[in-house]
Amino acid sequence: MKKIILTVAAVFALTFANAQDKKESSEGFAKGDMYLTGTANYSSESTGDAKANALTLSPGLGYFLTENLAFEGQIAIISGKNDDGAGTELKTSGFGIAAGVKYFWTPASKFSLSLGGNISYASVKFDDGTSDSTSKIIGVNVPLGLHYFVSDAFAITSSWGGLGYSTNDNGGDGADKTDSMTLGLDLSSISFGLIYKL
Repeated sequence: MKKIILTVAAVFALTFANAQDKKESSEGFAKGDMYLTGTANYSSESTGDAKANALTLSPGLGYFLTENLAFEGQIAIISGKNDDGAGTELKTSGFGIAAGVKYFWTPASKFSLSLGGNISYASVKFDDGTSDSTSKIIGVNVPLGLHYFVSDAFAITSSWGGLGYSTNDNGGDGADKTDSMTLGLDLSSISFGLIYKL
């Protein structure tokens, strides 16, 4: 009789532990979840002796305020170089921050669409070796997103299209500002990244 009771207790304990593991390691998001996110964009172009490349790294952190709404903050590290092939080289370096919210339609499932809204600020320095200037760029963006969990903790994320507005002071000192607005729903400006659920 004692063996039967111990066996039943062991089975109950293992079943309970397994259920807890499944609950704690489920895919998708829930209220109170935190996650790390990040994108990396690199471009390289050459025409004859002229070459240009640019790299932007954007790590970020998100927190689910409700079941569907997450607050997200990101930083951006910008670096690039443009060589015209005739001895003039323009180096670009900069830093940016962004913050906003993102609404997930089905956050608790493996696959979800999202609609976000954020405000960004970036300071970008241009240096050609003899002089330099720094541009300050302020932007408002409403990107569309797609997220797919490939495991309990990792998801592939993408954003594209949407609505965007930015203003660039082009270095200040009396320079004319550049204001731009974009609206696109195609895949011409898609970017990919990763999400890691903490």
